Amino acid sequence: MGDGKLADQYFDAAIDLLRQVRDEGAEAVTAAGTLIADTVASGGRLFAFGAGHSSLAAQDIVYRAGGLALMNLLTVPGVVGVDVMPATLGSALERVDGLAAAVLDSSPLRSGDLLVIISLSGRNALPVEMALNARALGVRVIGVTSVAYTEQTTSRHSSGTYLKDHCDIVLDSKIPVGDAELTLATVPAPFAPASTVVTTALLQAVMATAAGSLADRGIEPPLLRSGNVDGGHDWNRRVMEEYGDRIFYRQ
Repeated sequence: MGDGKLADQYFDAAIDLLRQVRDEGAEAVTAAGTLIADTVASGGRLFAFGAGHSSLAAQDIVYRAGGLALMNLLTVPGVVGVDVMPATLGSALERVDGLAAAVLDSSPLRSGDLLVIISLSGRNALPVEMALNARALGVRVIGVTSVAYTEQTTSRHSSGTYLKDHCDIVLDSKIPVGDAELTLATVPAPFAPASTVVTTALLQAVMATAAGSLADRGIEPPLLRSGNVDGGHDWNRRVMEEYGDRIFYRQ
């Protein structure tokens, strides 16, 4: 089988997942976008968190051309991306009890804010406790996860629960357990993950919905423009000055 055929299969698998998320998750996407718009309109702040590769989707909606300027990245040292050495340490930290509480205690999150938590499996202690503790603070939580993991894996949190059990809204990425779309007789393991593609698109659909919801209310969505187009920097400077008290990535 040629490389081109495998590439086609991967694109087809990703497209099929995107269609499934669009068709089966429309109600949740609308609800999530509306909740984000509600938070912006009421003066709340927006945050996003993901561990490991799930952090890529979180980073994609922070300080992003065409995105809401108010979305901030909630960082946990050692688990954002794969920049910690060794990279396996980040995976281990996701299973540490109590880490989420320590992070939230030192974060600017407060009642009335909103936190997007992205975790493909939703089974580790960090995302579960992040959602639990955030809601206890009065923070609304949108969880982005694959519900299939709750049906085919065991929770690693002492409560036996998953991220999806502690969210105001759950966005199901529909990613199959194992996050690998292709198999080949000559390759001993499944390969070609699609979770980043699907989760990133899912969140951008939510952000688009939020922008439209704000506009419907007569509120100009605080969107950023690309700094590589004429006037982009001036536009962004205005937005950041207007909403500076809700933007934390400039500090």
